Amino acid sequence: MNQNLNDGLNFLSKLSRKRVWNALKVIYSFYESKWTGKATQRGLPMSISFEPTTSCNLRCPECPSGLRSFTRPTGMLEDGLFKKTIDELSDTLLYLIFYFQGEPYLHPKFLELVKYASKKGIYTATSTNAHYLNDATARRTVESGLDRLIVSIDGTTQDVYEQYRVGGKLEKVLDGTRNILKWKRELKSKTPHVVFQFLVVQPNEHKIEDVKRLADELGVDELGLKTAQIYDYEQGDPLIPTIDKYSRYSQKPDGTYQIKNGLDGHCWKMWHSCVITWDGKVVPCCFDKDAHYRLGDVSETTFKNLWQSDAYRQFRQTLIRSRSEIEMCKNCTEGTQVWA
Repeated sequence: MNQNLNDGLNFLSKLSRKRVWNALKVIYSFYESKWTGKATQRGLPMSISFEPTTSCNLRCPECPSGLRSFTRPTGMLEDGLFKKTIDELSDTLLYLIFYFQGEPYLHPKFLELVKYASKKGIYTATSTNAHYLNDATARRTVESGLDRLIVSIDGTTQDVYEQYRVGGKLEKVLDGTRNILKWKRELKSKTPHVVFQFLVVQPNEHKIEDVKRLADELGVDELGLKTAQIYDYEQGDPLIPTIDKYSRYSQKPDGTYQIKNGLDGHCWKMWHSCVITWDGKVVPCCFDKDAHYRLGDVSETTFKNLWQSDAYRQFRQTLIRSRSEIEMCKNCTEGTQVWA
């Protein structure tokens, strides 16, 4: 059976009456808000991202973890805080991403957290640089019930790979991937759905066909070619691809760059999802990497109270009025092609 079909069926198996009803309320709230110009929210998030840690072993140039440039506190997620939040949301939560900043496998209890959510029937996913997927950890990953494993592979040779994944070793990524695939076979498991994520930047764009062949050779379930977010793009950047379809930015007649995005007055993410940092701060989305727009703290209140708070309502209302009023939204992928 087609592996994408397997993954789709697995995702559908997570649906329940409460999750479907909640999803319908969220969708209705989003369109009602767009049509009336008044922010309303009748449901709870369908998806959340939980940050296991801010720590990372690599030094990627467009990443706050890699650059060690955070102004917010750094640390590791406490399992008590995680379980409290998951217990509150598990009836309606459909999709849980174990990732925001940092390398999830550096959290000593990461796979225990995955197993906890998986046992509640939530679709679980994470993104990793795959440097810690030794044989034992790969087996534990498959046994944890993780549904989707995104492996960052941004080159097919060491010299190209390390231009973005600074400090990384391509062979470790390949070995880790092989270990996961081996244990899926050994344990006769359909999960996790293994995705090679190739972040297309100028130094690696000539390797696109090579990574397609490599993905086929290894037997991963899916290959995703992802466009890159560049922080200071206006004057150009050596990471911006020359192949237009793989760039989120276009060059203007005066030589400067602009994002391929009209900044419409809405954002689906503000209605169906959010991000929770390792220390419990709730921020609107994954673009708020340094947690500037803190809408509450799940260590101080229930998530439901926070989700329906005046702070959240006002933030959604600002988005409806004009996304250009919010600094991080000016370089946002909403309305821009992320996967090429």
